[in-house]
Amino acid sequence: MTQYDLSHFSPVWSRSATIIADRGEGIYLYDVDGRRYVDFTSGIGVTNTGHAHPRVVQAVQAQAAKILHAQMNIVYHEPAIQLTEELSQILPPSLDSYFFSNSGAEAVEAAVKLARAATGKQNIIVFQGSFHGRTHATMSMTTSKTIYRAGYQPLVPGIFVAPFPYAYRYGWDEETTVNFCIRELKDLLKMQTAPHETAAMVIEPVLGEGGYVPAPDSFMRQLREICDENGILLVSDEVQAGYGRAGKWFAFEYSGITPDIVIMAKGLASGMPLSGIAASRELMDKWTPGSHGGTYGGNAVACAAAVATIQTLREENLIENSVNMGQVLQNGLRQLQEIHPEIGDVRGRGLMIATEFTTPEGRPWGDRAKAVAAACRERDLLLLTCGPYGQVVRWIPPLVVNQTQILEALDIFVEALDAV
Repeated sequence: MTQYDLSHFSPVWSRSATIIADRGEGIYLYDVDGRRYVDFTSGIGVTNTGHAHPRVVQAVQAQAAKILHAQMNIVYHEPAIQLTEELSQILPPSLDSYFFSNSGAEAVEAAVKLARAATGKQNIIVFQGSFHGRTHATMSMTTSKTIYRAGYQPLVPGIFVAPFPYAYRYGWDEETTVNFCIRELKDLLKMQTAPHETAAMVIEPVLGEGGYVPAPDSFMRQLREICDENGILLVSDEVQAGYGRAGKWFAFEYSGITPDIVIMAKGLASGMPLSGIAASRELMDKWTPGSHGGTYGGNAVACAAAVATIQTLREENLIENSVNMGQVLQNGLRQLQEIHPEIGDVRGRGLMIATEFTTPEGRPWGDRAKAVAAACRERDLLLLTCGPYGQVVRWIPPLVVNQTQILEALDIFVEALDAV
């Protein structure tokens, strides 16, 4: 086995594996010794078009030969212009103005700054279990695990937390859960942050690090109504759920609403560092020029990759494949659930699917989930866990995955369940 000196990397990166990756192709990763892994992590939901999709690679190579960096404060460039045209075809018509950054956390910060600037209000409401980033402001908005914020206090003030409708966690049916969470949210607006001081509500339409929990459509619709009634902006954080991952271009589409701001990253550029926000021109016009920016945001090569990504998702019907293969995967997991009662819940949308492990006493079983994921890794299937206790094994295969590959992954999962 090839040996490398890894001592120079900061240990702050938590690691699920110590694989030295050499190349990727479709759903597979290959290490420097040629060992092949089935990658059902997609780099945490990034490589939606699969590793090294030829169309994306060609776009990156062609653009890199022309210009690597064309700073957005100084010049426009064609890839960014083309990207705005592509985005205008997949977002609601009212969301017709865009700002580009590098990472999901940066895009969340941009959305919050826009909301505050446009409304003249300061406070932000987020939802329990959310993950919005690890910068100082975004970790103040993150409640999925204490590890992301412990020891960094004082955090940014003006952040208020409302309950997320996580029906399995509460042990209620969906309607009861939604009614409770809406009632608590309305109480929050009466007891902690008044509407006249609340700029925005920021929600993941599918909870990410908090456990891969889809927000019920009725909850999203009622959020839209509450925001409209109180002059509050609704922000949809699509960093992990967007670009076909949840079975539509954006997960908010399931509920039929239109957010005021949409946050994008991860799957946007198939692995190139690019993020962005979308809002109406009317809203963007309230953002003072020069009050926000960034050196690398809207990088030419990353924008070219994003254009190719959107075109690939559309022309290769990968979003439809996400829905179809997600159904195959959920069906297979539910069959396993009948044999393995420790799999307490199977849920998700598209190819953003959770298997939540629960003890016989009904408590989150993080040790079991982590052991199963480790056993899968020993068998060359890469999976990640999430949830506050690490109790959820999350399934995030590239959207190019086919039925044979999913069934092979399920076979490995069965072996892992039996082994531990």
